[in-house]
Amino acid sequence: MNKTSLKSLLPFSILAIVAIISIFIPVFPNFDVGKYNSADIAWVIVAVALVFIMTPGLAFFYGGMVHRKNVISTMIKSVVAAGVVSVLWVLVTFSLAFGETVNGLIGNPTTFLFFKGVNSGEAWSLAPTIPLTLFALFQLMFAIITPGLVVGAVAERIRFTSYILFILLFAIFVYSPLAHWTWHPEGILFKMGVLDFAGGTVVHISAGMAALAGALVLKRRNSHLERQEIPPANIPYVLIGTGLLWFGWFGFNGGSALGANSLSVSAFATTNMAAAAAGLSWMFFDVLRGKKPSVLGFCIGAVVGLVAITPGAGFVAIPQSIFIGVAAAIVSNLVVYWKSKTALDDTLDVFPCHGVGGIVGMLLTGVFATKTVNSAGADGLLYGNPAFFFTQLKGVLIVVAFSFAVSFIIFKLVNLIQPIRVSREEEEEGLDASQHNEKYMQGTLVVSTPSGEAGRPAAH
Repeated sequence: MNKTSLKSLLPFSILAIVAIISIFIPVFPNFDVGKYNSADIAWVIVAVALVFIMTPGLAFFYGGMVHRKNVISTMIKSVVAAGVVSVLWVLVTFSLAFGETVNGLIGNPTTFLFFKGVNSGEAWSLAPTIPLTLFALFQLMFAIITPGLVVGAVAERIRFTSYILFILLFAIFVYSPLAHWTWHPEGILFKMGVLDFAGGTVVHISAGMAALAGALVLKRRNSHLERQEIPPANIPYVLIGTGLLWFGWFGFNGGSALGANSLSVSAFATTNMAAAAAGLSWMFFDVLRGKKPSVLGFCIGAVVGLVAITPGAGFVAIPQSIFIGVAAAIVSNLVVYWKSKTALDDTLDVFPCHGVGGIVGMLLTGVFATKTVNSAGADGLLYGNPAFFFTQLKGVLIVVAFSFAVSFIIFKLVNLIQPIRVSREEEEEGLDASQHNEKYMQGTLVVSTPSGEAGRPAAH
């Protein structure tokens, strides 16, 4: 069997082995619903669904902004994470993130191996009113979308199979440790007093730094080297994606209260206000600099506001969330402008929007957090506690360094296993055709036949 055939066989073989092993995993009786709070269960189930819908939302958001010949390849890279990460989560990464701690650095991989004992009736210590299974599913949605965010930085030039390998390694070596450090009661950042309500560090800074690492490893697209203007494939897709992300983010942040309570209502409200203010801030700041108000500007700004409020959604009050949204949009806008003057080819500005947005959000949580909103939190700089701001700053620096370094190593390792970047010819042809044998053409999906001739258009 030749080398190419072995590579083709390996992914299916691994999945088949996992499926066969799963047959022999012991089954526990279902938990007793009566021991939990029904309202909390209902709300978190809804939140799980809301966070999941962010993944196709992200696919539309990114897919609408790339070149027309790369729409499908960009969208599938976000969505395929739902398959890869879900199986991996049950297998081992939930254990790594939330299993019995090993020196506050990582969870014991055998704690919930193959979800062993997850439905046995126990609850997570910080979510006693909902079943552990539901908590695990809620956390899974965060793990799914995080590697999907990285897609925007490496779009239009990364090989699909290499990206699948990146997802696996990122979930194990970056996402799981950060989730453990931040959200496990014995995690090193948790014990330091770092507050991250819904993923400013675990999701957005980690994805933003991985995006920066990926852009550096993959280097510049040919179109970027030639300074070609690439028009967005479909701006209405970007609008749809923004709407789905905004909608889903209510579960992302509101659901992180892990119950139907006043804290979830507060997080719900701060989420909306930050997004609204940031969308306007980005658009009006562009106008101030001599540009016309744009659909893309408002959409990108709104997403930056959602990113920035994520770490503090359950710790800051509603009025201050407006400032967080406005400030984050201005800072990210300026970083996007700075990046455009450099050789860095972060295709869809993931680092300026998610990485920088997450950093701003974490630091402003250190300024505006108040125990009046959440007694389990801390008072920030504005409320007389400068020490907490510096705790947040230390947490940010740790996460930035760890995420970038490990992600850079992962991209380099993937490149050693197989070329991570498509050939120049494949890039010119477009990844839709070269990686998937499919083409996006003004609202239709054209599937190529084995001979390479265009097949019959299918509804898209």
